[in-house]
Amino acid sequence: MATKPEPANEIKVDPNALYLEEVFTDRRVGTIRRMTPVNKDGARDQARAVLYVGETQVLTPAGALPIGFEIGAGSLEEAAEKFGLLAREAIERTVKELQEMRRQAASQIVVPQGPLPPVGSGGKIQMP
Repeated sequence: MATKPEPANEIKVDPNALYLEEVFTDRRVGTIRRMTPVNKDGARDQARAVLYVGETQVLTPAGALPIGFEIGAGSLEEAAEKFGLLAREAIERTVKELQEMRRQAASQIVVPQGPLPPVGSGGKIQMP
C-alpha cells in the first residue's frame, strides 16, 4: 500500500524543539512561564537554556489585551524580580504600536483628487 506524500503546509510539531512548560502566578499581576528544553523522550536537554516568558494583560475598551514578553533570567526568582520592569516596557511598546496602527489606518482615508465641485452641486446621480 502506497503512503501519501506529506503536504508542504502540514502542521507539525518539531520533536527537536520541545519544551516542558510550567506556569507560575501570583494570581494578581500576571504569570511567568518556565520553558525547560527537553529531548524527544522528555528528558532535560542540557544543550539548550531554560527560557522565562512573562505574561500580563491590560484592560482596553475592547476588552483584555494580553501582553507577552521574554525575561532574560537564570532562575525563577530573578525572573520574578525583573517581571515588573519588563511588563511595563512591553505595555508601553504595545501602546506605541497600537497608536502607530491607528495613525496608519487614519491616513488611509481616500481623499478625492482634483478640484472639488461647488457646494450644493450634488453628485452624478440625476433624478428624473
